[in-house]
Amino acid sequence: MSLKILGTGSYLPPKVVTNEDLAKTLDTSDEWIFAHSGIHSRHVVGPEGSTSSSAVRAASAALESAGVAASEIDAIVVATCSPDYLLPSTASFVHKELGCAHACAFDVAAACTGFVYALEMARGYLTLHPGAKALVIGAETLSRIVDWSDRASCILFGDGAGAVVVGSDDTPSDGFCRSYLRTDGTGYAYLMREGGVCDPGGFGMRAAPLLKMSGKPVFQFAVKALPKVVERLCGEAGIATSDIDLFVPHQANIRIIDSAARRLGISCDRVFTNIDSVANTSGASIPIAIDQAVRSGRLRDGMKVCLVGFGAGLTYGGMLARWPFL
Repeated sequence: MSLKILGTGSYLPPKVVTNEDLAKTLDTSDEWIFAHSGIHSRHVVGPEGSTSSSAVRAASAALESAGVAASEIDAIVVATCSPDYLLPSTASFVHKELGCAHACAFDVAAACTGFVYALEMARGYLTLHPGAKALVIGAETLSRIVDWSDRASCILFGDGAGAVVVGSDDTPSDGFCRSYLRTDGTGYAYLMREGGVCDPGGFGMRAAPLLKMSGKPVFQFAVKALPKVVERLCGEAGIATSDIDLFVPHQANIRIIDSAARRLGISCDRVFTNIDSVANTSGASIPIAIDQAVRSGRLRDGMKVCLVGFGAGLTYGGMLARWPFL
């Protein structure tokens, strides 16, 4: 038996915030933002929107694509660093809204690498429970945790969600799929949103609810981590980077993606990007890109696809698969 992506889905809030909109309150311009990030616009949730509601919409689209009923789902794994609540999990809300009566549900907090982590968690679960089906979601509402007065960071982020349904298939596994997950904890403070129960001073909870980023070290980490992941996966699979049909990287910054592609000798036509109109949606980035790649015909059955994420933690990792098998 093989594990297979049975369907994909995504959701982007209808409200679009352009670089020109940001230039009304920030000392910036569309030209400056695009030159430094590759972003022209991003989607932002409205007053009634949330990480959970976006996750439900993306999950519903994936279930419809797969032809799978919510009642058939055995596990729900949600990757997010901007949950509605610290507890209960965002996955629990998805469970309730979709009516996945028999599913376990939990969140994964690995920031921008979160979807790759979540997909690997689901793969392990399904390997131990043959015949089960899993719903793997990446969902974020970053617009509510960024500092919209900080030009260095707020220009980079957007909201959205993506999802896949994973199940078993009668096709014999060829053992091609490879995964690689790592963390460099020495850089944990480079991208952070404080809060929680840390109280070093003893004067009540110390909370700074907005995301803060040290851009330079994060950039330096990312341009090295992405090639490292790809080379490791290709080495384990016994193939060259030229054998990969499509790369789907985390959409953090076009300069990071371009730098990594040059190091790996990858032409731009083999790299899927949507950062210009979606921006950095952290854990939702890769599944949104997957769904768009599938629906646009860029990602087709039998293609070798490499998913690569990197972000706060500092986490990094990827998965190499023969689409749609895992």
